[in-house]
Amino acid sequence: MKYLCIDYGSKRVGYAVSDAAGTIAFPRATLQNDDRLMEFIRNIIRDENIGSIVLGDTKSHGGAANPVSEQADAFAESLKKQTGLPVERSWEAWSSIEVGKFAPKGREHDDAAAAAFILQRFLDMRKNA
Repeated sequence: MKYLCIDYGSKRVGYAVSDAAGTIAFPRATLQNDDRLMEFIRNIIRDENIGSIVLGDTKSHGGAANPVSEQADAFAESLKKQTGLPVERSWEAWSSIEVGKFAPKGREHDDAAAAAFILQRFLDMRKNA
């Protein structure tokens, strides 16, 4: 099954997709979080033949909510309703930091790469479960 992963942010949303076997994550793009976002996501789902959505869980390392957690939770519910696909949450803590370690200077914050990192972690955990 092919997965779509979303690294949700109040201003920008990074996304990545897996291969058809659900084993490797590929960063795709960073989108503006605006009124066109859900339409763009529905198009990705159709064009990429996505079977499930993974959404980065914005809670802190200790499990506490942060300023964007409430928006991300509402977004997860909206995704379920508007796409009809299952939405699974996956821990995203430190994803941007990890990605930034290997990024070229000036590209330390790459939301699409962070989404791929979150998705790859999710896929690896499913494989090892």
